[in-house]
Amino acid sequence: MGKVRTILIKKVSKELTNKYPDVFTTDFEKNKELLDKYLEVDSKHLRNRISGYIVNLMKIRSREQ
Repeated sequence: MGKVRTILIKKVSKELTNKYPDVFTTDFEKNKELLDKYLEVDSKHLRNRISGYIVNLMKIRSREQ
């Protein structure tokens, strides 16, 4: 079984990776810092979940290429 992520996390992550395709990487810590720059997130927990899903999306993109 995989991890359960809400629609909000998936939607925001996909929008950010489509808008800034060359900015985000597979490094979780770097993505957390970039999220603070590109998005105003209210809670640390939400920021970490979004950053983690962006890492997952970037890994999928690198496998496809």
